[in-house]
Amino acid sequence: MVRKHPCPECGGNLEWNAKAQALKCPYCGTTAPWSEATREELGRAVVEQDLAEALRNPVSGRGWGTDARYEVQCQNCRAISVFLNKTAAQRCDFCGSPAIVAHEERNDAITPQSILPFQISDGQIRDRIRQWYGSRWFAPSTLKTAALTDTLHGIYLPYWTFDAHATAQWQAEAGYYYYRTETYRDTDGTQQTREVRHVRWESASGQLQHFFDDALVPGTVGVQPDLLRQVEPFPTTTDLKPYTPEFVRGWTVERYQVDLSKAAQLNEQDMDAQLRSLCARQVPGDTMRNLQVQRQYTGRTFKHTLVPVWLVGYTYGRTTYQIVANGYTGQIAGERPYSWVKISFAVLCAVLLLLIVLGLAQNR
Repeated sequence: MVRKHPCPECGGNLEWNAKAQALKCPYCGTTAPWSEATREELGRAVVEQDLAEALRNPVSGRGWGTDARYEVQCQNCRAISVFLNKTAAQRCDFCGSPAIVAHEERNDAITPQSILPFQISDGQIRDRIRQWYGSRWFAPSTLKTAALTDTLHGIYLPYWTFDAHATAQWQAEAGYYYYRTETYRDTDGTQQTREVRHVRWESASGQLQHFFDDALVPGTVGVQPDLLRQVEPFPTTTDLKPYTPEFVRGWTVERYQVDLSKAAQLNEQDMDAQLRSLCARQVPGDTMRNLQVQRQYTGRTFKHTLVPVWLVGYTYGRTTYQIVANGYTGQIAGERPYSWVKISFAVLCAVLLLLIVLGLAQNR
């Protein structure tokens, strides 16, 4: 059960407030301290979970620790939103679609073990988004004056973090450049000389060790991956708090749809790519070919965590766009339409300027 934190003034449920960095009543504005039980929980360390054990025993550590939960799934973007002690929205917080239906699943989700609480308030992020709008030179003028921040939503997104010790052995052919002077005849038949580059290939090998610390794999389907990567990183290695429902009461939480098994596979693929790049840097010489890497991962652990984002979804014409802001650092990434009138005018000005420069050059 979610512990109740009633407001000492009006009796309403206290919620986490990003600006106050405390529990605050959404009705009368009263700020109150954490309970002693919650303080004890927040003093606990965030513990890494053994990945192999979790994959062997997929039923442990599940549930949200509350029966006051309501889930809906958007039929447009397929995101699943979880509401704890909060009235569910009538539209999807991710894409704005009204096509949302109640969602029930037989297998409960893995409980978040940690959370990165909101640090940036809605007022701060509205100002930053307005500045972002204003800096888009080729955006339609009506977009810059529209009150698009009215659709701003604060959402906790599901993330997986992975640790692993990696050992890799590599073999490759290292190429060393050398040059020879060669003669040739140009188009007039005159004999000329030039330096021609050649490559001398030699066998090379080596090994390395690397520690992957809190490699991130998003579990969300509601936010576009390219935008999410632009607002990363989230400081999960230093600033995570142990999960407690008090942080998410009053906020929307997305339930992960990239499960632990799939996330572990994606993490392994990403580690393989990074290890290959690290090994390639060790190959001596000027170039290389036929790089082969043999690797081994040990001590793989994971955490299921929630990270904060502010999300704006809006429709311009017939297209839906998203703007995403990191709720901890304030980093913003977004999509926007383009004004072809402004682009055409800019191209015309550039052409005219080029013609003027060429005309002045000919008159000299």
